[in-house]
Amino acid sequence: MPVLARAAILSNYQEVAGHLGLNYQTLLSQAGLCASQIDVPTKRIPVAAAVTLLEMTARVSGCETFGLRMAELRQLADFGEVSLLLSHQRTLADALQVFVQYRHLLNESLAIYIEKADKTVIIREEVVTDLAIHSRQAIELAIGVMHRFCAALLGAHWHPLSVNFTHAAPADLAVHRRIFGCKLVFGSEFNGIVCHAADLDQPNPRANPAMARYARHYLDLLQAEDEPDLAFDVRKVIYLLLPMGRATIAQIAPALGMNVRTLQRRLEECGVTFGELINKVRFDLVIRYLDNPDLSLGEIADMLGYSMPSSFTRWFIANFGQPPAAWRAARRAAKRSTAGAGPRSVFSMTGIAT
Repeated sequence: MPVLARAAILSNYQEVAGHLGLNYQTLLSQAGLCASQIDVPTKRIPVAAAVTLLEMTARVSGCETFGLRMAELRQLADFGEVSLLLSHQRTLADALQVFVQYRHLLNESLAIYIEKADKTVIIREEVVTDLAIHSRQAIELAIGVMHRFCAALLGAHWHPLSVNFTHAAPADLAVHRRIFGCKLVFGSEFNGIVCHAADLDQPNPRANPAMARYARHYLDLLQAEDEPDLAFDVRKVIYLLLPMGRATIAQIAPALGMNVRTLQRRLEECGVTFGELINKVRFDLVIRYLDNPDLSLGEIADMLGYSMPSSFTRWFIANFGQPPAAWRAARRAAKRSTAGAGPRSVFSMTGIAT
């Protein structure tokens, strides 16, 4: 089964594409979508198709900030049924917990983890699909939307310390600076927003406990009809916790409301083991990390859960057929050789690079 999300994840796509003078009907068709699908916010569409569309559009238009421009136009109402509960939460911390609890009703591919460290908080985000697609545009859209949401709830009290991306910086940072207005970190070890812990406890002046209870009851009924894919949920948590050295079954099981034996049994029923899921995430993340020139092979090994670089090298050779240093050098050479090729015609685009 493909990973699905509400078509609302592509809200403002047509508006931004039209502003750039693009024939978005053709782009939608090539991604396997159509305008009638994304015109209905509640309609479920494959996340992989939406991710492919965003990357394709950014490449054809030459606009590196396409996803971020979409995020800039988002409104709280774009969260659909969940927006009522979000808008009436007592604090930002409560609202973020609603995000995590009802993420299946918003976007099955979105993984969120709130990490507290002394006086700061990191809101980590990943976009995980059923295909091994890493999308710069989808990540920037997700983080841009999260930033917009926090600002809508807190107003002048929202002062993030930094916004972090694992990918490299664009040639022009003007749009990023306009939207985020804080320190920007590219080539980071994580995707997300760093803010003061006190920001999460700022009261929401529009909170209404009675409305929140009503909205929660309604959403619980909807969520009961929408059983999540356990193996995919575990994979999303691994994405977030592996670089932090916490992706063990003993730590992930409680995060999903289970003990270790129950999680193992339920994964077996899904036909997969925890170790297989760990390996799949490593396979996805290693390419992203090797593309980051600021990360040494030792750092990459540590972020993938290997205490010894030699163990990482053996795993990499078994999966990719050559040592990581040689693979990285060859990939950089291939990118240099195609750097001057320019955008390809929309009619030749069939997917995105991974």
